[in-house]
Amino acid sequence: MRGYVKRVSQKADKLSVEQLRSLLDDMMEENGNLYSILESVSAGLLIVDNNFILQQTNTLVESRLPFNIRTDDIKASSVPIWEILDDPDIAQFFKNCKEKEITNCSEEFTTTTSGGTIRFLTITMTPLMHDGKLSGRIFLVMDVTENKNQEVMLHRMENMANLTNLAAGMAHEIKNPLGAISIHIQLIQKALKKARENQDKLPEKKFVEDHIDVVNEEIEHLNKLVMDFLLAVRPVKATLELKNPEDIILNTVEFITPEFNRSGVNIEFNNSGLNKKILLDEKLLRDVIMNLAQNSLAAIKSYRKDDGLFKIRCYIKENKYIIETSDNGCGMDSETLSKIFEPYYTTKANGTGLGMTMVYKIIKEFSGEIVVDSEKDAGTKFTLIFPLPQKDKKLLTSETE
Repeated sequence: MRGYVKRVSQKADKLSVEQLRSLLDDMMEENGNLYSILESVSAGLLIVDNNFILQQTNTLVESRLPFNIRTDDIKASSVPIWEILDDPDIAQFFKNCKEKEITNCSEEFTTTTSGGTIRFLTITMTPLMHDGKLSGRIFLVMDVTENKNQEVMLHRMENMANLTNLAAGMAHEIKNPLGAISIHIQLIQKALKKARENQDKLPEKKFVEDHIDVVNEEIEHLNKLVMDFLLAVRPVKATLELKNPEDIILNTVEFITPEFNRSGVNIEFNNSGLNKKILLDEKLLRDVIMNLAQNSLAAIKSYRKDDGLFKIRCYIKENKYIIETSDNGCGMDSETLSKIFEPYYTTKANGTGLGMTMVYKIIKEFSGEIVVDSEKDAGTKFTLIFPLPQKDKKLLTSETE
């Protein structure tokens, strides 16, 4: 059609009114067909010129992106697209694409609906070419919320598969407190029976109180075991959003630094400086860093009196976002290393053995992986590996470890 119109336009002065009217009808029909195609696309569609001024949209895009005016408003076609968007992260994305003259990329975002529901969006940009020259950009806006929810449910099902091991560990753990309670109650019963046989003369007050104190301690221990068990088997309630983990880690480091310094342990935090966002829950990531930090602090204090060092660094490698923690503490032997994520396994006198189990569950909830390297007397390193939302690998060629 395009070639036909071009040829006809060259002979327009020779065409009759009827022929021109017929040509106009054909063009209107073709334009209607193109509009129908745009409306039938299952993604939100934005077409902008080289100045990122809006040229064309479909209806679906307004339900995907938070605009501050309607896209058919006259202002929408007179200012750069980032000025008509309410979401600052998405607006900045468009602005960066213009300033850096990017033509191909894809990035994920989270938005919140008026009802408070979090939605996950993927915005993909491709070049718009005309006569072999770049004339603008085409943006496809996909709602991938359902896919993300399915991934979360899959991870939760995997976590629930560990319930049998947790239950077996729980059964083993409650045997000792129950045994102690039984023994001390039997001793009290024997003392009372003997007292009745001896003209109701009770034993000394401290004798009975000692046994009752032990019973109360074991009951408290049992209650803690049950609460920890419920915490371990309950699905992780993560509110996943695209966040910069380095902001969260920096706040956590600032919080724990005084405690570490009082123990003669220094903290080093090396961030990537890339301002990348990954899918996570802010509170849960903080819990993970706190748990790893406290374990490192205990390992350092048990091994050295000074020169303690706990490091955290963030970097991107092979299109993965890496958070790495390391210490120069006592390290772990091969047996401890092999059982580090097992429920109820602990080397601490007062430990529950569920801290690292929860860390593992949280990392899996973030669709991540966790790797631990440690040797006796050589410190410990945890590596947390997360997928990057950025789909365009070309943008990461200069972002390395």
